[in-house]
Amino acid sequence: MTETSQVVRQLLTQWGSGDPAALNELVPLVYVELRRIAQNHLRDERPGHTLQPTALVHEAYVRLAGQNPPDLRDRIHFLGVAARVMRQVLIDHARTKYAQKRGGRQEKLSLDEAQATCIEKPGIMVRIDDALNQLERHDARKAKLVEMHFFGGLTAEESAVLVKLNAQSVRRELRVAQAWLQRELSRPPGGAASGRLGQPRQP
Repeated sequence: MTETSQVVRQLLTQWGSGDPAALNELVPLVYVELRRIAQNHLRDERPGHTLQPTALVHEAYVRLAGQNPPDLRDRIHFLGVAARVMRQVLIDHARTKYAQKRGGRQEKLSLDEAQATCIEKPGIMVRIDDALNQLERHDARKAKLVEMHFFGGLTAEESAVLVKLNAQSVRRELRVAQAWLQRELSRPPGGAASGRLGQPRQP
């Protein structure tokens, strides 16, 4: 374990014990990774958009500082929580915009389009969140893996640490979850939701 990793663990313990100053010391140590996650969330956005990576990291920090500290074990665990908070910031932003513009025609959506589209099209962002919430009701672990990998930018190896699986199992579960989400997003709006998760079809 590196010296930085030891410091991060210590600060996480202090933050979890109720020391808010520990979060202030922690963020600079993982800022590069937090910004990478934010950039992953905001990929393909037009230049100059009001929600830039720095602003998203700041908003996530404000939310983390305003909640009861979760039980975090290490840097990867913290980054997984931060990825979820950032996605929630964007979802809240998108739902506000969608409520203002609601009434437009909804079309079928491919998973590739969903992953490449964010808050510029709030209706799509809302559909992604609804699909992930539906997936979470079927299989919370798969939903968490999708969130961490596709939206948080965590590698299969990093995600494996959090869910206590090997990287090969994580990749397999992601394939199953991706197939389920594709069916959910490509069905006509208002149609019946997809059933239980199964194994992906073999080529």
